[in-house]
Amino acid sequence: MSLSDLCGAPEAASEITKLTTSLATYVVNPLLLLLFALGFLVFIWGIVEFLFDINIRGQGGEGNSKNNGKQHMLWGILGMFVMSAAWAIMKLISCTVDQLLK
Repeated sequence: MSLSDLCGAPEAASEITKLTTSLATYVVNPLLLLLFALGFLVFIWGIVEFLFDINIRGQGGEGNSKNNGKQHMLWGILGMFVMSAAWAIMKLISCTVDQLLK
């Protein structure tokens, strides 16, 4: 039993496919890409902060910038992982729905 049988008409299934495709293409994918890029920038800033001993806030003392750099690198990697996982889940859902509609 396919989704078109449940909807009652193949046209309804076609419209659902068009809607989900355009939603994924124009909303979800750019948003995931933007958040992935933000995580990448946080990671790069962590590397710069760690290597060049930059401490913008002026808090702490010697070595505090290295700890801040490590934290930024960790959160940047975690953010990139979460966005990659979200993209993979969206791709899995998209492929599953496409198979159901065929």
